[in-house]
Amino acid sequence: MFPAQRPRRLRRTSAIRRLVAETTLSPSDFVAPLFVGEGLSDPRPIHSLPGQYQHSLTSLTDEVKALHSVGVSGVILFGVPATKDDVGSGAWDPKGISQVALRSLRDEFGDDVVLMADLCLDEYTTHGHCGVLRGDGSVDNDATIELYARVALAQAEAGAAVVAPSGMMDGQVGAIRGALDGAGYDETIILAYAAKYASGLYGPFREAVGVEIAGGGDRKAYQQDTSNRREALLEARADVDQGADIVMVKPAMTNLDVISDLRRELDVPLCAYHVSGEYAMIKAAAANGWIDSTAVALEQLTAVRRAGADFVLTYFAKELAEELGR
Repeated sequence: MFPAQRPRRLRRTSAIRRLVAETTLSPSDFVAPLFVGEGLSDPRPIHSLPGQYQHSLTSLTDEVKALHSVGVSGVILFGVPATKDDVGSGAWDPKGISQVALRSLRDEFGDDVVLMADLCLDEYTTHGHCGVLRGDGSVDNDATIELYARVALAQAEAGAAVVAPSGMMDGQVGAIRGALDGAGYDETIILAYAAKYASGLYGPFREAVGVEIAGGGDRKAYQQDTSNRREALLEARADVDQGADIVMVKPAMTNLDVISDLRRELDVPLCAYHVSGEYAMIKAAAANGWIDSTAVALEQLTAVRRAGADFVLTYFAKELAEELGR
């Protein structure tokens, strides 16, 4: 009779555990979300996201240098404009804060850092919704995706290697792909927020970008219902069919099942967004001495990778890259 298998033998030392690990986590698996504020001379701390800032153009460059030095692959930019209007025209203005920041980073880093740009209107609209509003206050899908195409062209011209439509409008990827290809930006990558849930975990982000939804409303009419799982695959397949190069699941930890589903069914790169509320909860618990922030963050992001994500958008990018590099 053979002796019984003893899995504990494979856990005895840290070297053995590393050798047989099924999932790895490295700085190159991270993309850092960064905020850049128009008119700022110094970085402005974000109260609900400890350690994160609305950056000035100068501090943004310094932060990207620091991220690059510890091996983080890319950044995704969110602009915080000084003024807003009903249609969010600052989102496609060549002199808008996102485009100015993208040009600055492109000139500084070239292709050494993957420059991504969030493509939406909510940061730029007075009403805080992700698109153009009809008279009844609902979002006009088709009018909105026409504007998304304009934003994509402005971001590509400014130097974005990746544009990331996050508004969850029907047909948004097709409209953007058509506009980019028609203008000669056929090598610009589209990272589609394919399964973006109407989550309660976005509060700190909205503080970071200064967004309030008019009338205390929400985005449940266009973001995905948190009750639904199969719908995510429908959305992601549609985005891939329309030309998405990468698809995203957001938030990460509450949708590990969806990440696993999409990994099994799709062949394109898959990412997940470990969102502001997920970051803030860990930081708040750690500040009270209840958990080890770094240990929990490593555990969660490893779980996201284990579920099937190829890379993760995370506010922990620099912190964990430094930890993994020790």
